[in-house]
Formats: sequence, C-alpha cells, structure tokens
Amino acid sequence: MIRGDGESLRGKVQLRWRSSLRGKVHFVEKFSYAGDLARFVIKLEVRMVKIKLNKILKKGRALFLAYDQGLEHGPADFNDKNVDPVYIIDIARRGKFSAVIFHKGIAEKYSAEIKKSGVPLIVKLNGKTSLVGGEPVSRMICSVDEAVKLGAVGVGYTIYIGSEFEEEMLSEFGEIVEEAHELGLPVVLWCYPRGKSLRDLPRVGSRKSEVGSRKRSKAGKLMAYAARVGLEVGADVVKIQSDGNLKDLEWAVESAGKCKVVVAGGARRNADELIRDVKSAIKSGCVGVAIGRNVWQSEEPLKLAGKLRKVVLG
Repeated sequence: MIRGDGESLRGKVQLRWRSSLRGKVHFVEKFSYAGDLARFVIKLEVRMVKIKLNKILKKGRALFLAYDQGLEHGPADFNDKNVDPVYIIDIARRGKFSAVIFHKGIAEKYSAEIKKSGVPLIVKLNGKTSLVGGEPVSRMICSVDEAVKLGAVGVGYTIYIGSEFEEEMLSEFGEIVEEAHELGLPVVLWCYPRGKSLRDLPRVGSRKSEVGSRKRSKAGKLMAYAARVGLEVGADVVKIQSDGNLKDLEWAVESAGKCKVVVAGGARRNADELIRDVKSAIKSGCVGVAIGRNVWQSEEPLKLAGKLRKVVLG
C-alpha cells in the first residue's frame, strides 16, 4: 500500500503515478476527507509493459528509411522528386522498409499518406539546423505524447556525446525513455561523438585512415563508446556511424549488449560500396541500417532498396 494526499475525489479513481516501474496503474481504495483534501490509500498494481520492437523491425532486423535531413541539412540534399515527402512515403511502401523516420511536421501534414502506406512511423523528437556554429546541441521539438497522437510506433532522439551540452541531452533523453517505455514504444538513439573536445580525434564515419592504423583504432573506440552509451541510457536501438572496420564494428556491437545496433547510411556513395558496407555491418552483428540519402537520391531507389532488403532481411 502507498499512502498520499490528493484533491477531493469521489468514487473509484484511476491514477497514473510516475516511478521507475513501467506500466503503473493505481486505484484509490480508501478515503477519509479533511477539508478540501482527501487522505487516501491506493493499491498499486504493476503491469510490466513489453517494448514493442516488432512494430519497427521485420524478422528482428531493421531497415529504416530516414528523412530527417530537411531540418538537419536544409533542402540542399533534395531535387524536384525527393523534396516531396509523398515520394519518400511511396519508396518506403514499395521498398518494404520496416519503418520510416520523419520529424513531426511531415508526420502531421502527411499523416493520411503515411497511414495509407502502412509503413510504421518513427518520429524524431529533437533536431537542429546546420546554420548555427559552436558546440552541437539538439533539443526536443516534439513530445512523446505528440508523437503517439501523430501515429508513431517508435521515437528517435540524437545525443552528441563529447559536446559541452552532452549533459542536457542525456537528461532530456532519460525523460523520453521513461515516457516512451510506459507506453511500450521503442526508443531509437542517434549517438554521435561530436564537439571541440574530440577535434584531435578522427571523426567516426571517416574513411580516410587505413584499416589497422592508429587513427582507425581511435575512431573505433569512439564508435564503441557511442554504442555503449545507447545501452547505458536505456535505448532499445542505437544508431551509430561505422568507421568501416569490421573488427571495430564487432566490438561496438558487443559493447552495446542487449541494445540493438544499426549503422547510418551517411552521404551518398557508390551502390556497390554501400552494399558491401551493409553486408559487413550485418556480419558484425548489427540488426540493420538507417538509411536515407543513398536510397532517395538514387536514380533507381526501389532497385537499391531491393538489394538492401535482401542483405538485411534475407
């Protein structure tokens, strides 16, 4: 039993009570009135909520079509075709992606098209533009509740580890995980090492260093750190940028424990190179990819989607 104070209540009242447990439901059992307040005893019933990862995965694998670049990069990534979200939704549907990723504006304005497509929706909860210099920080622009109202079956969030604002993003993410998990929603973390404290280190995702070199080793350590952060802060899936080294990626996957790892597609490159990298990621133990520009900037996006689907989903 838990005792507490509350506003005057009549009859049987159901309350939601925030705590570290998932799926809390509390029922008022006894009342004793004293003025405007009621002393009451509540009976705690705990129901563990299962995180519905199957809503965004197929066969336990992830093939996410990402389209959050409009905010992050501006329209420079787009042409007359892929600037239209309807075109992206069609690729996601016909390409049989396991989920599509949008910011809240597109999720709202194109809700009818998204719903009709049947493709599961992941709403990105934070974001920033590329116009502001200084230390990277990405703050929340959409709540978990709003994402659910928009039809999301999963939510995403970016943390720039190494940034001066790392603590702020970690704190905000902690609240998001709690809220999402209460509803059974899976949480995808974009975890990228960034910031002036890391400038002397090679950026994860760089392909300039040779395999086995000292620089590659440092990049691999940062990649594994990003994966481990995903596990430690409660993400269900962590999205990292691969350094292209299979052994480094295997260590990152091992470091992530039971948190599933997906690799970012990154900037557009040769299709054969992309497929080779995705095969390497799957071999390392990653569950899939979150890919955007490489698909919807392609002249044959559905053909490329088919190749990716064969590698990731089998």
